[in-house]
Amino acid sequence: MHNIPMTLRGVAQLREELEYLKSVRRPKIISDISDARENGDLKENAEYLAAREQQSFCEGRIQEIEAKLSNANIIDVTKISNFGRVIFGCTVSVKNCADKDIHTYSIVGDDEANFKQNRISINSPIARGLINKKQGDIVNINTPKGQVEFEIIKVIYV
Repeated sequence: MHNIPMTLRGVAQLREELEYLKSVRRPKIISDISDARENGDLKENAEYLAAREQQSFCEGRIQEIEAKLSNANIIDVTKISNFGRVIFGCTVSVKNCADKDIHTYSIVGDDEANFKQNRISINSPIARGLINKKQGDIVNINTPKGQVEFEIIKVIYV
């Protein structure tokens, strides 16, 4: 597996989810399996089968998170020499040149991305188009709605 870029916040969120899965979810599922076993024939026991399915999902997610954390390339944008360029982990404000709408995005790793919270993946078309550009640059980006022209208004490293 290759290095996975993550911000400090993204690593903290994954560690929190891992702790929850190991300390709360896993014991609950084990308890559910134990309770379901007491109800008789396991082949026709829907509660048992559902609990086993939940266990499988939970264990798979634990393995996935552990693999991501072991391959994480943690990037603290506040400690990087940035020279005013758009880089992973920064927050950038852009103006759509057509409709003059201003949008602010944080460029984060895939696991941290949440468009509703204005956190876009480093692998998204918008982020890819903005990387290495600087304030004042005008960039054309292919989006699902077609080619869009953006002007970079502000780049913040927080």
